[in-house]
Amino acid sequence: MTLARRRVLQLGGGAFATLLRPALLQAAALQEVEMRGTARGEHVWFHPHGLAVAVGTRVRFINRDPGNSHTATAYHPENFDRARRIPKAAAAWDSDFLLPDESFEVLLSEPGVYDYYCLPHEMAAMVGRIVVGTPSDPRWQGPSPDTNDISQAVLEAFPPVDVILKHRQVTREDAM
Repeated sequence: MTLARRRVLQLGGGAFATLLRPALLQAAALQEVEMRGTARGEHVWFHPHGLAVAVGTRVRFINRDPGNSHTATAYHPENFDRARRIPKAAAAWDSDFLLPDESFEVLLSEPGVYDYYCLPHEMAAMVGRIVVGTPSDPRWQGPSPDTNDISQAVLEAFPPVDVILKHRQVTREDAM
């Protein structure tokens, strides 16, 4: 193979990789959180229930519990007049009830801590926390100090931010 031909192939491969890069980055920016439950429904949870992601990550909540419907609902005044537990600039979300194998996606574009819950199972501590970005970002907002409308048991179910940042994913099994 001639040097000129080899150079053309290298440039073509580089151009192809450059064109493919946004698609690869977009594919990498999707994380899944599963809604799970035991066969008889006595335990329900999000898996993972603590997740660290980059700003601009899309999160897909998918119901993998064959026996229950679930929601992924952000703590926010727009959702049932709850105290806000997501960054101030972030949009509220509520998946509505998802039947088994149904899913819902949300784009997390503001840095900070996002706490969410399953509407019918909040009192069973079916809650989760997503940490978007890092505390070094000047726009980053830490966890809400407001505890007025949340029980102590539910509050204690949220994994600590530092643990999420260290491990990137925290499951209920990790916390037990």
